[in-house]
Amino acid sequence: MRKVSWLVFGLLALAVPAGAQSRPYLAYVYPAGGQQGATFSVKVSGQNLSGVSSVLVSGTGVTARIVESYFLLGNSTSRLLGRQLDDLRKAQAKAAALKKKGKPVEEPPPVDPYLDPTNMIARISKMLYEDVRFPACASFLGVAMIEVTIASNAPPGERELRVATWRGGASNPMVFHVGQVPEHTRPPMRTAARQVLGREQQALRNRPASEAEVRVELPCTVNGQIASREVNSYRFAARKGQRLVITTQARELIPYIADGVPGWFQPIIVLYDAHGKEMAYADDYRFMPDPVILFDVPADGDYVCAIQDAIYRGRNDFIYRMTIGEQPFVTSLFPLGARVGEPASVKMQGWNLAGAELALPGKEAGAGIHHVTAKRGESVSNPMPFALDTLPEVREKENNNTPSRAQKVTLPLIINGRIDKAGDWDVFRFKGRSNETVVAEVLARRLDSPLDSVLKLTDANGQLIAFNDDCEDLASMLNTHHADSHLMARLPADGLYYLHLADAAGHGGTEFGYRLRVSAPRPDFALRVVPSTANVTIKGETSLTVHVIRRDGFTGDIKLSLNQPPAGFSATPATLVATQAVGRIRIKAGSAATNGPVTLSLVGTAKAGENMIVREAVPAEDRMQAFLWRHLVPAQELKVCVYNPKATPPGSQSAREPPPLTPEQVAKAEAVLKAAESKGVKFTKKQVDGLASGIKALYRRGLLTDKFYGDRIAELGYVR
Repeated sequence: MRKVSWLVFGLLALAVPAGAQSRPYLAYVYPAGGQQGATFSVKVSGQNLSGVSSVLVSGTGVTARIVESYFLLGNSTSRLLGRQLDDLRKAQAKAAALKKKGKPVEEPPPVDPYLDPTNMIARISKMLYEDVRFPACASFLGVAMIEVTIASNAPPGERELRVATWRGGASNPMVFHVGQVPEHTRPPMRTAARQVLGREQQALRNRPASEAEVRVELPCTVNGQIASREVNSYRFAARKGQRLVITTQARELIPYIADGVPGWFQPIIVLYDAHGKEMAYADDYRFMPDPVILFDVPADGDYVCAIQDAIYRGRNDFIYRMTIGEQPFVTSLFPLGARVGEPASVKMQGWNLAGAELALPGKEAGAGIHHVTAKRGESVSNPMPFALDTLPEVREKENNNTPSRAQKVTLPLIINGRIDKAGDWDVFRFKGRSNETVVAEVLARRLDSPLDSVLKLTDANGQLIAFNDDCEDLASMLNTHHADSHLMARLPADGLYYLHLADAAGHGGTEFGYRLRVSAPRPDFALRVVPSTANVTIKGETSLTVHVIRRDGFTGDIKLSLNQPPAGFSATPATLVATQAVGRIRIKAGSAATNGPVTLSLVGTAKAGENMIVREAVPAEDRMQAFLWRHLVPAQELKVCVYNPKATPPGSQSAREPPPLTPEQVAKAEAVLKAAESKGVKFTKKQVDGLASGIKALYRRGLLTDKFYGDRIAELGYVR
């Protein structure tokens, strides 16, 4: 076998042809948003990111492109790039010395600015910097840099960002926000290294002292990543009388971190005055983990807002967006919903809402939970859930806190009410018939109300018929405490019955709103399809998992199908029978590859009595919380990619083809070959071809100069 100088098989990873590549996975996106009208750099990290070719952002007004991707380097590749870096720096130093002496520089500048020595030095240095062999999390093995441009008229709010590879298809979605105020972004962290017991200090972030506290001007959004034991501080000037709203997005950006407890980044924020006196503190907002501070500024001066993890954890995916300013912020709505197609009079409470208008769903909006915002000028508030239903609606009337004062209602209906004060009970009276089945369901926590409802049904003598505290709703998977109540009971006799509703902890207030549905059962279902992306070869097929959430005792069969699929797509008939909570459906592809991921819609059709029910499946990602609990996190789109495994990957034939060896390099290669053969050492043609292909791959990526490439090929004794 031939001796291959100092190169070993780490380069083979660069040369292996792409086969059926695994689905790309994103662990984090930083920053997780930007301001309207801005162009900025975004760092993403995950797995199977080799060959990332495009970036997908939902909605309108946001475009993005891949700038550079980095891969885990083997020792030989790292040494190779390090050697090229040294050569480039020496050449630059030599050219600078010649210029200083007034002598001409021999080498002309490259035609492609991408190959300018200064650019090559920066890119190689970045690649070596990002090469962390033992990251804190295996999900951080791949890194890519993206350039995002947000149009000045892009609608503000939440989007989904995915990356896509040619064979792996689209990645899982990550939350990405379009903001309205100026943004400050701290430099992205290097991939956090794994902590070793007794040597934790080696894995901690070495942040310059100048970055510990940053001065900003209000209003603004600040973006950061929290490292282990780290505190980020922001200093700003404020005036007496300002009503500052400080909101944080952390768990909202990455809902579940599988190997963390409680299962997400738990930020705390503390507000200090210029003298270091604590003015406000928050570690949550009601039942939501992301903290909010509402602060009346008492005096002119500087204030400092600090953010950290509650137990000083940290790594790259502990990402936050914190907005500070006098932006409109809605704390509650009442009522929490309305009847479909009818005008609604809704009162809102909150901060900085003078002159703000609430945009409610239009007449064409159907039953379900929608999100509404208040707009003051060009500023848009935080979104609030708002429910629409088809049943008649009434308002709760006080004082109805005892059976003797119970509010009389006629079924079916929805009651919009509030637990106005601590210890309050709301009681409703209705007439029932023997063997009639009645359903009572509370919508409160699912509508961002802090109410933790408890519900009981009694007869006219006070005898308990049914009781419920919490009822799990798998369709509301970002709630880890399913605090809404639901009961279904068969009435034993004709007569009067009483529904009693209260807060389980005895709390109350104007924000403790609810919607109470009282009706006969309305059999229904909801669907979740996992994962939210799929990848399939031409004329091939793939399967998706479908979860069904049955409501009000629905036990019918559900037929699954594609809704108006694009040309070439079809689905094998599938049915979820009454006993099934989970099933699968197979998606078939046609004979043509897609130009990137396409959007599919999956629906379920079932019959309940004389009614035909059609429900679209919501795409979702199966996520784990704190090592055990699993959640179906909703996504906005179901993406599928079809590729031809025999086709040449786009961009694989780079215009920068390696140059032929110079006569000197050919002579060197022949000498290496002769020396190896004289010692009786041989490498197979396949092995040497693989090593040479690895070097060529680096050259095609613009990481090697012509001379350096030719010298390294010659060292292999490779003359083909």
